[in-house]
Amino acid sequence: MISDKKVLAVVPARSGSKGLPGKNIRPFCGKPLLQWSVEHGLKAACVDRVVVSTDSEIIADIAMSSGADVPFLRPPELASDTATSVDVVLHAAGYLAEHGDPFDLVVLLEPTSPLREAKDIDSAMNMLFADPQAESIVSVAPVGSQHPSFLMKLDTVGNLTPFAGSFRVLRRQETEPLFFLDGTLYISKLPYLGDKKTFYHDRTMGYVVPKFKSFEIDDIDDFIVCEAVFRERFSGLSS
Repeated sequence: MISDKKVLAVVPARSGSKGLPGKNIRPFCGKPLLQWSVEHGLKAACVDRVVVSTDSEIIADIAMSSGADVPFLRPPELASDTATSVDVVLHAAGYLAEHGDPFDLVVLLEPTSPLREAKDIDSAMNMLFADPQAESIVSVAPVGSQHPSFLMKLDTVGNLTPFAGSFRVLRRQETEPLFFLDGTLYISKLPYLGDKKTFYHDRTMGYVVPKFKSFEIDDIDDFIVCEAVFRERFSGLSS
């Protein structure tokens, strides 16, 4: 809880991953992948309840053994490739409200970002509440080698042309700071999320994470990279 507001953390973990089948429960540095996000939510001081939304009994059992609540199984229409994370979050918050446990804010913690820490959730929440006009906050990371100033296009015969319009070579220090949405965390005041159906509102703040936390898992290459980064950065936390 923060400023007398109840905070719900939702970890979405459907069973039908196509890029890396079974990734949500695949062992990652000694624990099922989703368990890391569950533990981040449980350790965050601002979070009052951690719920895993899944369509799978197997995932539900693993989630509960990790300390999360699984008060429902996600309906089939929310377990399809077309269902959005916002749909899943609003369904979870709505279900809990209907069963006597309403919340004021929601944190989306996707299992594909295991390099976040509980302190990121608390720091982002404190940033959100430091600005009374802010409606939501999402994580971003600095753009590096993929900055538009360094991007090129190939024409039909294979010639390079600069995306930015000129061949001027810039040092990284000379480029305008830009950020990409990295997926580490999303937080919104629930009334705004319900109205806008997105975490990106008229007053959305950016919570900046370092490069190493911005890696997320969509396929086996990502998985290998994230495990290597995790072991280097968080040695001793795996079991």
